[in-house]
Formats: sequence, C-alpha cells, structure tokens
Amino acid sequence: MPLFVWILAAAVTAGAAMVQGTVGVGFAMVSVPILALLDPALAPAPQILIAVPLTVAMMIRERDAMDLSGVWWIIIGRLPGAFVGVLLLGLASARLLDALIGLIVLGAVITIATGYHLTRTRTTEFLAGMASGTTGVVGSIGGPPVALIYTGDESDTIRSTLAAVFTFGALTSIAFRLAGGHLSLNDLKVALVLLPAAGAGLWVATLTRDRVPRRVVRAAILVVCAVAATTLLLRAVL
Repeated sequence: MPLFVWILAAAVTAGAAMVQGTVGVGFAMVSVPILALLDPALAPAPQILIAVPLTVAMMIRERDAMDLSGVWWIIIGRLPGAFVGVLLLGLASARLLDALIGLIVLGAVITIATGYHLTRTRTTEFLAGMASGTTGVVGSIGGPPVALIYTGDESDTIRSTLAAVFTFGALTSIAFRLAGGHLSLNDLKVALVLLPAAGAGLWVATLTRDRVPRRVVRAAILVVCAVAATTLLLRAVL
C-alpha cells in the first residue's frame, strides 16, 4: 500500500477518533466509508479492533459520569436485537432493510431536533439496545438508537455510557468475526499501524472536550446520526 494512502488513513482515523472522543459517537461512521474507498483492506475490521482500546480509554477517562444502570439494560437489549437482525436478514433484502432503518433513524433525528425529549427509562433503554443490536447486524450502524436517547444528558455521561456500550458491541463483533473466519492477521496489522493515530485523535479530544458546550454535543450527535441514516438510504438506492 502506498505511503500517501497510509498517511491519509492515519489522518482520517485521527479525525474520527477526535469526533468520537468529543461527541461519544462517530468513529466507525466517519472512518469506515472513507477508508473503504481508499483501500478495502483498511475497513471495516481494523476499525472494530481499534474501537476496543479507544472506547475502553474513553470509559475509564470519564467513568464517574457513566450511567451504569443504562449500560446494562442497553446491553441486555442488544442480545435479542441482534437475533432479530439475523432473522430480518433472512426475510428481506439488504436494500430494503437499509432503507427502513435509514428512514426510522432519520425520523427519530428530526423528531428530537424539533424539541421532543425522550425520557430515559428501563424500557426505553432496553428498546434502544434492541434497536442498536438489530441495526448493528443489519446495517453495521448500531450507534444512533443508543445515542439518541442520551441527547438530553450531560456530555460526560453521554461519552462514558456510550463508550461502555460500544466496547461490548465491538468485542461481540470481534467474537462473531473470529468464529466466522472474517478476521485476519492483516486486519490486526492494519489496526496496530493506525492505532497511534486514533490515540492522537482521542488525546486532542481530551484537551478540547470540556470547551464544547452541551448544546453543541447534542447537535453533533444529531448530525452524526443523520449522516448515518443518509448513508443507509444512499446504499439502499445506489
């Protein structure tokens, strides 16, 4: 792989990690589409591997603000949600599922952007986890359903809680990929090369995150989720 591709890949990885470290979501949604265009060997498996140390570091960094109860209910919901996702893959085409998920997420973004506040309860946390598990399996985008129910919380709670959920999701994805033979030594090598760039991006986010107002974090979450939904819709029609 040419050196300039590695340089671009490192820059994209650092930028995506900075977004994740500031907002709480966005690493995979920002990095995977761009890196896949640069070279298919750069995504998505290496990003799943990088996500583990990245989200663990975020989780430890702001552990005192974590909504631990919410984490457990979301994780519990992800398990049946993943099963539903597998069933849907067998019942409908990938394009149709991408379109449906994209429309649902985009609808949720518009609803929350207009001022509606979703009250977090054990039920909504479980359902968000279930939706995350389903969309993660079907569309490889599991972040928006969980992120959207935390838009009313403090920024540090959002980041640490989502980091815990995403750590579980990344470890689960790695386990399934290993079991299915979809994780290679080359994926690990790419991840190790790009990991310092992710660390640099997270370090920058650590310096700047407290200067970002809560309303900006909320708006950024909505933007990232809207981009994810639009990506699914474009994938469905192209």
